[in-house]
Amino acid sequence: MRARTCLFAAVLTAASVGAVSGCGAVTASSAAQRTAAVSHDAPAATPSARAAALSLPARLPGVGPRTLAEVPADASQVVEVTGDGRNSPTAAVVLYQRTAAGWKAGATWQAHNALHGWSAHHTQDDLRSPIGVFGLTDAGGRLPDPGTKLPYDQSASAFAESGTGFNGESLATAFDYVVAINYNRKPGTSPLDWTRPMGASRGGGIWFHVDHGGPTHGCVSISRAHMKDLLRTLDPADHPVVVMGDAASLAR
Repeated sequence: MRARTCLFAAVLTAASVGAVSGCGAVTASSAAQRTAAVSHDAPAATPSARAAALSLPARLPGVGPRTLAEVPADASQVVEVTGDGRNSPTAAVVLYQRTAAGWKAGATWQAHNALHGWSAHHTQDDLRSPIGVFGLTDAGGRLPDPGTKLPYDQSASAFAESGTGFNGESLATAFDYVVAINYNRKPGTSPLDWTRPMGASRGGGIWFHVDHGGPTHGCVSISRAHMKDLLRTLDPADHPVVVMGDAASLAR
């Protein structure tokens, strides 16, 4: 499938109808050892701070054993995209960071996914987002790098877009910032790379990108501010992945 298919097909469709992822128990002896190691000058943790650390989940919320088994052991950053329903084009996005105390959640961001929802067997032009766990290794966009640690391919022309989406909204700024989702693509290349390891019939060009106010062809879109936050937070050293799908599928 050609590059940037997550919105290109949406443009064509819209035009044709008038319109795009535990800490062990603290024993008395281990607690005493840590206490002894703390400097007398160091401030003691407040009750609220201790409670917050103890409340962090050891497992990713909403993620069942089958999905969890797909999350690499070395992944310390997980972007969890939870669809509102199997056939819904809206979702919630939370960025989780693994800590010694458990998974620390960031803010919840509202998002759009594909027009017809989700599929465990995504194919070209099915207007569904793929369900699964995928790496996040490469980024780019029409605008200059906002400060990401990911490789960033900037091109004002190659990421330019025109036309309107399913709701008649402009797509002009949709690709200002993107993060490639490693579904049917070659990791370590520009988001614009056309390589499709599973073949063109399985689709491709699935990205995080700037929300344009309507459903996508297969991508996940979030606000411009949240895209910049995502780009600045993702760190290759933490082996980030996205866990994406409708809530029932992720819970398996």
